[in-house]
Amino acid sequence: MTEMVFGTQPVRAGDPILPRWWRTIDRWTLLCVLALFGIGMLLGLAASPPLAEKNGFQPFHYVQRQAVFGAMAFVVMLLVSMMSPRQVRRIGVLGFVLAFVALVFLPVFGTDFGKGAVRWYSLGFGSFQPSEFLKPCFVILAAWLMAASQEIGGPPGKAWSLILAAVIALFLALQPDFGQAALVLFSWGVIYFVAGAPFLLLTLLAGLAVAGGMLAYNSSEHFARRIDGFLSPEVDPRTQLGYATNAIQEGGFFGVGVGEGTVKWSLPDAHTDFIIAVAAEEYGLVLVLAIIGLYALITSRALFRLMRERDPFIRLAGAGLACAFGVQALINMGVAVRLLPAKGMTLPFVSYGGSSVIASGLALGMLLALTRTRPQGGIEDILLKQRSGPWHGRDS
Repeated sequence: MTEMVFGTQPVRAGDPILPRWWRTIDRWTLLCVLALFGIGMLLGLAASPPLAEKNGFQPFHYVQRQAVFGAMAFVVMLLVSMMSPRQVRRIGVLGFVLAFVALVFLPVFGTDFGKGAVRWYSLGFGSFQPSEFLKPCFVILAAWLMAASQEIGGPPGKAWSLILAAVIALFLALQPDFGQAALVLFSWGVIYFVAGAPFLLLTLLAGLAVAGGMLAYNSSEHFARRIDGFLSPEVDPRTQLGYATNAIQEGGFFGVGVGEGTVKWSLPDAHTDFIIAVAAEEYGLVLVLAIIGLYALITSRALFRLMRERDPFIRLAGAGLACAFGVQALINMGVAVRLLPAKGMTLPFVSYGGSSVIASGLALGMLLALTRTRPQGGIEDILLKQRSGPWHGRDS
C-alpha cells in the first residue's frame, strides 16, 4: 500500500549511514563543488604570490592556508549533508543566534583591516566574518518560520522573518556592507515567493528596497562613491574596476597563458573579490564559462530536486539556499565585468578566505542534506491525488 501511494522507497531502514548517504546524495552537485574548489586553488597559485611577497610571506603562503580552509569546509559540508532536515533546522537556528550576536557586537570588538568597513573579528591567527555564516542560517530560520505559518494556528512567521531580515540588513548597512544586506533581503524574498506571496505585495517590497537604496545613496558616502563609479561613462584605469576590465579584455577567448597575467600585481583583491579577472586574463573566456556553468548546474539541480519535495520547510529552505548561492556568484562576476556596482563579495569556493569558504561549505552541506532522496512521493503525487478526488485513496 505504501509503495502504491508514495512510490518506491530508496532508503531502507537499518542501512549504515555512509552507504545510505552515498545512495541518496546529489553526487553531481558534490562533484561540481569539488571542481569549483579545485579551480579556486589553481587560480590561487596565480593570484596570491604577489600579495604574499608584499606581506613578506612565502610565495604560496595563502595557497596553503586556502587548502586548510578548503579541507575544513569539505568536512563541514560532508557532516552537515548527512543530517536530517530536523537536525539541519536545529543547527541553522543555533548558528543564527550565535552569528547574529557576533554581528551585533562588531562595532565594539570588530576591525576593518584598513578597508573602511568593520566586518571582521581579528583572531590573531586569522579573522572571522559573522555575516558569511549568518546568511545560510537566516535562510533556515526564515524558512522554518514561514513553513510554520502555513499550519493551522501557526505563528505569524512571514511577518517575524521580515522583521528579522530588516534588522539584519540594518546592522549590515551600518558596517557598511550593502552587498550582504541586499543578499539577505533577496534570500528572504525568494523564500516568501516560494511560500506563495502575492505579486502586488512583492512589488511593494521591491519599491521599498529601491527607496532604501536611494536613502543609502544620500546618507552614505561609501555607498554613493560606489554607485557614482558604476554609473560613470568612463572607468579610471587605476581603480580595481579599471584593472579588472582591462584584464578581461586582454584574456580574450583562450587567455594570455598560465602565469602570464599581470592584473594580479595591480589588484589588491585579486585573490578574493576579483579572482574572476585573473581567471579571464590567464585562461580566457573558456574557464569563465566553465565556472558559470558549474554554479548554474548546482543551483538548477537543487531547484529541480526541490520541485518534487513535499515538506514545506525543505522546499523553502532549499530554494533560499540555492538561489542565495547562485546570486552571490552572479554578483561577484557581475561586479568584475561592470554590470553591477562594487560589492566586496567573494566568489563561493573560488575566492580566498576562511570565513567565505567554510560558510559556503556549511550552506552547501545544508542544501545537499535537504535535497537528498527521501522515502516519499514527490509533490506531483499530491496534486494528482487532489485532482482524482476523494475516491483515489480508497481505490488504492
